[in-house]
Amino acid sequence: MALSQREIVKDVVQQSTEAAIGSAGHVVAILFEAARKITTEIGAFGTEIFEIAEASKRAGRDADDTHPAAD
Repeated sequence: MALSQREIVKDVVQQSTEAAIGSAGHVVAILFEAARKITTEIGAFGTEIFEIAEASKRAGRDADDTHPAAD
C-alpha cells in the first residue's frame, strides 16, 4: 500500500519539527553551559579580588608594625 501525499507531507513536517526541536535543545544546552562557566569565572575573579584586598590590608598592617611612626 503506497503512502498518500498527505501522509508523506505529515511525515516530513513531523521529522523536520523533531529535528528543529532537537537542534534548539542542543543550542540551549550550549548556552546554559556557557552561562554556567561564565558565572563560575566571575565568581573566581571576585574571590581573587577579595584575596588581593585582604593581602593588601595585611601588608599595610605589617608595614605599620615594622616601621612605627616617628613622634
